[in-house]
Amino acid sequence: MDWSVQQVAKIAGTTSRTLRHYDAVGLLKPSRVGENGYRYYDQAALLRLQRILLLRDLGLGLPAIAEVLDQEQEAEPALAGHLEWLRQEQDRLARQIASVQHTLTEIKAGRELMAETMFDGFDHTQYKGEVEERWGKEAYTQGNAWWRGMGAAEKDAWKERSTRLSQDWVTAAESGVAPDGPEAQDLARRHVEWLAGIPGTPAAGVNVKEYLSGLGEMYVADPRFAANYGGPAGAAFVRDALQAYADKHL
Repeated sequence: MDWSVQQVAKIAGTTSRTLRHYDAVGLLKPSRVGENGYRYYDQAALLRLQRILLLRDLGLGLPAIAEVLDQEQEAEPALAGHLEWLRQEQDRLARQIASVQHTLTEIKAGRELMAETMFDGFDHTQYKGEVEERWGKEAYTQGNAWWRGMGAAEKDAWKERSTRLSQDWVTAAESGVAPDGPEAQDLARRHVEWLAGIPGTPAAGVNVKEYLSGLGEMYVADPRFAANYGGPAGAAFVRDALQAYADKHL
């Protein structure tokens, strides 16, 4: 049994255009092409698509996904690894949900809140030492106070803005536009504005040009940051775009 490109797009929650792009870059070839030119996908292709979408959710770009799929051609162990990560995320989210539910229950009942039960599943200080080492204790103090001072809606809006910016960077890098071109430079401007909105970062003060240069190199060198931009290639694109923006505007 196989499925048409339209059927697969609907089932997987993606688009026909995306599937055609995956075909064009060699990431996901159709199982066959009918006499009418329509693409069709069999079960093996759907399995590969599932892995592609899982890796996209992990923040990898298409070149990095292709590399992972080439290295892990056996689907079963690869999917087992994805499943373990998803279960860890599920557990973390479940603990956060339970923590918030407990807090609401205690508030409604007029009881005193127990600090030990309020923050299960949360870790706001995991990067405290690293931030202080890179930018000083004052940077962490200001940033932490800023984050804790926001309401839930403000935090959600900021997270959405951050996610959208990362996704736009990945899309631009994969589209082949030049780092110093108009599209990438508009993203660089948005990136600088985003950084400047975080108290304690050098982007909110002076020496912004030097800060952007160092930040771009860190994006490439640190896999945790590179993952936000689709992997090393995407991070290098962001670095080059930020450097071009800094050279021109700062």
